[in-house]
Amino acid sequence: MKKNETNPSFGLNRRNFVKSSAAAAGGMILTPFAVQAAGYHTSVDDTIKIALIGCGGRGTGAAVQALSTKQNLKLVAMADAFRDRLDFSFDKIINHESVDKSKIDVKEEHKFVGFDGYKQAIDMADVVLLATPPGFRPIHFDYAVENNKHVFMEKPVATDAAGVRQVLASAEKAKEKKLNVVVGLQRHYQNSYKELMKRVHGGEIGEVVAAQAYWDGGGVWVRERQDGQTEMEYQMRNWYYFNWLCGDHIVEQHIHNIDVVNWAKNAYPVKAQGMGGREVRKGKDHGQIFDHHFVEFEYEDGTVLSSQCRHIKGCMNRVSEFLIGTKGRATTQGKTMITDLKGNKVWAHRDKDDPNPYQQEHDELFAAVANGEYKFADAENGAKSTMTAIFGRMATYSGQQLTWDEALNSEITIMPTKYAFDAEPPVMPDSNGFYPVPVPGVTKVI
Repeated sequence: MKKNETNPSFGLNRRNFVKSSAAAAGGMILTPFAVQAAGYHTSVDDTIKIALIGCGGRGTGAAVQALSTKQNLKLVAMADAFRDRLDFSFDKIINHESVDKSKIDVKEEHKFVGFDGYKQAIDMADVVLLATPPGFRPIHFDYAVENNKHVFMEKPVATDAAGVRQVLASAEKAKEKKLNVVVGLQRHYQNSYKELMKRVHGGEIGEVVAAQAYWDGGGVWVRERQDGQTEMEYQMRNWYYFNWLCGDHIVEQHIHNIDVVNWAKNAYPVKAQGMGGREVRKGKDHGQIFDHHFVEFEYEDGTVLSSQCRHIKGCMNRVSEFLIGTKGRATTQGKTMITDLKGNKVWAHRDKDDPNPYQQEHDELFAAVANGEYKFADAENGAKSTMTAIFGRMATYSGQQLTWDEALNSEITIMPTKYAFDAEPPVMPDSNGFYPVPVPGVTKVI
């Protein structure tokens, strides 16, 4: 890890950082002048041009979901670091059964490959889909906002505190420009969670005094090193296992569950301490990330979130959240429901006909753009919940109890100083091909 002089601390403190996202205007119809200035489309008859940045599985899925909305839009550009990924994605999109092929107009010269291709693709679009590995999200989001584009971006939105600060700065610019921004924390667009949060915020379980969050599973893919790859290409191909690209699985996956508790609390933690390590995932292709984390996050009112995530096969699998209140409990384990303190069911969500939340977030975003509405400002919360997950990683890697302010203002960046396939990534293997792994009690994070 290195300090990066180009990413100075913004001197943010928690009180300034934790501002209510509700202050972002919702559902406001823009005046004709504002519509023209912000580049809005005022009629569904206008063609909305979209660009896909990042052509992996999630990016391909996001493009299919965007193209499956009711609006008049076209996919006009694609960008990825690797041509084979771009071609694979294009083939999947154009042959997907739910996609109207007339909505795809990506000419050969508008398929951009390499580290800087995102700029050319974004320049062509009205709305951009940002779905590269999350380490690139801050620079891609910044470019999109600077160039007045509406944005769908996948979570997490950064992999270190410096990146979070950059996203926060871009989020403020997006608000000023009234650019819609949706972040792929899709539970915010899921009916069962929305209804649960209305009830929690309405006091049905009383004051939330404790919470638990889980993302326990068997892990994800591994991509082996191939002959002729540079170190940079190898790490980008096997991106899940390198912190500058992924952030560790506490950031890349468990952010969903952590975000739900933040949502329930309408707050973000002030302290964190925890433990983690590598029990089974120790191979050369497993990079530097842990395979398990346990974190105690403490909120300003004393509420403790017990957070755990694990990538170990053969163990209990659980992806859910539990909220404990002074009058009752809420759970998303199995069925989204509320019980009283004795365990008697008070309410359960009927989810038989619920729309797919991954599709719903695109439906709502593109409807707003087509109708000239400014409705979505998800980037601030996306950055805050990303920072909460990074905060947890910093606690498990260091073994120290940390405060939100010192974590957010850390001057340590884990990003490269140069983006090129012949450049040296921030972490390199030793002579035996193994990467340095964080050691609690030794690793410095602030």
